[in-house]
Amino acid sequence: MIMGSSPTLFEIFTPDSHPQIEGGTTLPARAGRTADVPTAELHPHLAETLGLMGIRRLWTHQRACWDVSRRGEHLIVTTGTASGKSLCFNLPVLDLLHRDRNARALYLYPTKALAQDQIRRLRPLAGKQIELAVYDGDTPPEARRLARKRARLLLTNPDMISMAMLPHHERWGDFFFNLAYVVIDEAHTYRGVFGSHVANVLRRLRRTAAFYGADPRFILASATIGNAPEHAQRLTGLPVTPVDDDGASSGRRKILLWNPPLADEHLNLRRSNTVEAAELLAALVRRGVRTICFTKSRRAAELVNRYAVEKLSERDANLAKRLSPYRAGYTPEQRRGIEKRLFEGELLGVVSTNALELGIDVGALDAVITVGYPGTVASLWQQWGRAGRGKGESLAILVAGNDALEQFFVRNPDELLGRPVEAATIDFANPYIHGRHLVAAAYESPLVTEDEEYFGPGLVDAADREVANGGLNRGFDSWIVSGSGYPAGEISLRSSSPDQFTIVDEDTGDIIGTQEAESAFSFLHPGAVYLHMGDTYFVSRLDIEGRVAAVRRFFDAYYTHPRKESATEILSQEMSAPFGPLTMHLGVLAVTSQVVAFQKKRLGGDEVLGSEELDLPAQHFLTEGVWFTFPLELLADERQLPRLPGALHAVEHSLIALLPLLAMCDRWDIGGLSTPLHAQTELPTIFVYDGHPGGVGIARLGLERVEQWFRDTLRLIKDCGCADGCPSCVQSPKCGNWNEPLDKELALHLLETVLAQDT
Repeated sequence: MIMGSSPTLFEIFTPDSHPQIEGGTTLPARAGRTADVPTAELHPHLAETLGLMGIRRLWTHQRACWDVSRRGEHLIVTTGTASGKSLCFNLPVLDLLHRDRNARALYLYPTKALAQDQIRRLRPLAGKQIELAVYDGDTPPEARRLARKRARLLLTNPDMISMAMLPHHERWGDFFFNLAYVVIDEAHTYRGVFGSHVANVLRRLRRTAAFYGADPRFILASATIGNAPEHAQRLTGLPVTPVDDDGASSGRRKILLWNPPLADEHLNLRRSNTVEAAELLAALVRRGVRTICFTKSRRAAELVNRYAVEKLSERDANLAKRLSPYRAGYTPEQRRGIEKRLFEGELLGVVSTNALELGIDVGALDAVITVGYPGTVASLWQQWGRAGRGKGESLAILVAGNDALEQFFVRNPDELLGRPVEAATIDFANPYIHGRHLVAAAYESPLVTEDEEYFGPGLVDAADREVANGGLNRGFDSWIVSGSGYPAGEISLRSSSPDQFTIVDEDTGDIIGTQEAESAFSFLHPGAVYLHMGDTYFVSRLDIEGRVAAVRRFFDAYYTHPRKESATEILSQEMSAPFGPLTMHLGVLAVTSQVVAFQKKRLGGDEVLGSEELDLPAQHFLTEGVWFTFPLELLADERQLPRLPGALHAVEHSLIALLPLLAMCDRWDIGGLSTPLHAQTELPTIFVYDGHPGGVGIARLGLERVEQWFRDTLRLIKDCGCADGCPSCVQSPKCGNWNEPLDKELALHLLETVLAQDT
C-alpha cells in the first residue's frame, strides 16, 4: 500500500473534514485461534503440500470441520470472509480422493467465476493423482466428454446439475456410483426462489446417487446467516452439524456511514450516491489505497467507474488506467484478466457488482466502498470483509442513497452495525416450483412412494396434482412422465415461473435477454425504457401471444415508471391473532395486477415529462401473505377519514421497506396493497405478500417478529426530517400508484396508537 507519511488510512476521512460522515465505528483486531494439523491422519501428499504452502497450523474451525467430517456427519461451516472456508472442505474431500482412487466429489458454486477461481486453489492439493474439471455452460463439448470420463472432482453449478447431469445420469453412471462428497459453497446465496429450486435439485441429486448405490456426505460453506443449520437442512433434506466458531484472525477495521449532502432541501433529495462514491474512490486511489467499490447494478458500476476515471484523469492519466469496472456481461477472458490484474496489484481499484462479493481471490485490499445497502446485513459484512484480510487494517464505507432503508440506517447506526444477520428463507415445497421438479425427477426414473425419503410426506399429493396438470401419469404404485418432452429443460432455477418473454433487438435480430412473464408487463410494456448490461433500449412492440418484446437502442434522457392497479382476494387463512388494536392474519392470497399506464421521468431527477395509458391484460397469481385490519376507532375523529387511504399507503410502503431487515430478501421480492375498505375484511386493511407465485416464506418472517417490524417502521417515518413524506421514509421506488396518495402525519398517528396499545 502506498500511503506516504500522512495521513494514515484511518485518518483520510473524518467527520471534521467530511460532514457527510453521520456514523460509524472501529472494530478492534482479533487474534486467531489455531489447532494442530492432523498430520498423522492426513494423506501424505496433503500434509506435504500444506507445509510447502506455509500452513503449519489450522484455524480452530478448520480443524473442527475435519473432525466432524471424520465422524461421517454432514456439516455447514459459517465463518467470516477470508477465514479459510475452502480448506474446511478441501482437506476431508481430497484426503478421501487420494486414498480411494475410485471416489468422486462434486463441488457446486452459484456462479461460473467461483468455480474457475476455486480450481486454481485446488490444483496443488489435488496433485497429479486427482483429475479436476469445470463443467458449466462455457465448457466445450469435447471437454464435457472428458469431464464425464475422467474427472474425479467436478466443479459445476446447480443449473448444470439440473439440466445436463441428472436427466442424462446414465452417461454419468460411474461418477454417481462412486460419488462420496457433495460440497455446496456460498450456501447463503441459495435463498428465495433460487434456493427453493436448488433444494429440489439437491433432492433429485440424492435420489439419483441412491439409484446407483451411493450415499454422499454433504459439506456446506456459507457466510454467516441467522439460521445456518436450519437453512442447510432445508436445502439438503438432511441433518447437518454446524461449525460456526470462527477462529481466524482479523485486522482492525474502521466503518463509516456516509450520507450525501442534500441537493434539494424542499424535496429532501440528496446528491447522487454514485457521484459521491466515485469521488471517494478517486480520493483513495490517488493515495495508493487498494479499493473495491460495490454497486447494486451493472449500470451503476459503469457510471461510478466512469466518474472516478474522469476525476483521476484531471491529474494523472496513468493513475486512471489502474481502475476497472467488473460485472456480469463481460467475457470470461475479460473477467479473468481483471481478476489477475487486481490480484497482482496492477489495479489499484475496481468497481464491481456483487459478482466479486463472493469468494473469488482478488488479493489484499485496503478499503471497500458499498454504494447503497446491498439488501441484507449478511451481504454487507461479506462485502466489507473483502478488505483487510488477516492482520491488515481496513476501511469500509457505506454510501447511502435516498432509499428509505438506507436513511433509516444512517439515522440509526446501531440498527445496522449491531443487527444480527438475517435468516435465509426457502420453501422447497412451493407448488409452482416443487411440482416441476417432481416431473423432472420422474423423467430421471419413475417416482414411487418410497421417494418420500427425498421429497417429504407431501409427495403423493404433489405428484397427483401434476397428474391433474398433465405432467405425470399415475401407475399402480408409481408416477411416470406424460409425453415425450424434456422437463428439466423447461425449468429456470432463477424464476418461479417457466413462462418468459424473449427480448429481441429489432434492428439486428439478436436476442438481448429474457424476462419472467410475471414482471414483463412492468418492464417490457410498449414505450418502456429497458436497461440491459449497461445499455438502454426502447420497447417498440410487445407480442403477448408469441412472448417476444422487440426493442431498439435508445439514447434519450428519460426513464419510464409503470402504474399498476392491484387487488387481493383472501383464499384461505392459516392464523389470526391480535396485535394491539389490530388483527393480524396469515394465509393464501390471490393477487391480481394490471399495468394501466406509465410515466416518463427525466434522468437524474423526478421531473415528469408525460404519461401514457396502456391496454394490457390483468395478471393473476397465488401467494402467501400477511394482512392487518385496522379498526376505525384508531382515528381521532371523522375528519381524518378522507386521509385514511394516504396513511395506510404510507404505512404499507414503510413496512415493505423494512421487511428485508427480517428476511434475506430484496424489497422487490415483496408486494403490498392498502385499502380503506376491503370487500372481505370489511375494514381498512394493509396486505404485505411474497412477490413470487406460491411464496417462499418472506411475509411469514415479518409476522413472527411483528412488534420489531412495526417499531422499526415507526422510527423510520418519525426520524425523517421531511414534512410530508419523501423517498427516505414513505415513498417507494416501486409504487404502482406513483406514490399517490401518501399521508405521513396520519401514518405516524396510526403507528404510535397501535404500538401504545400493544402491551
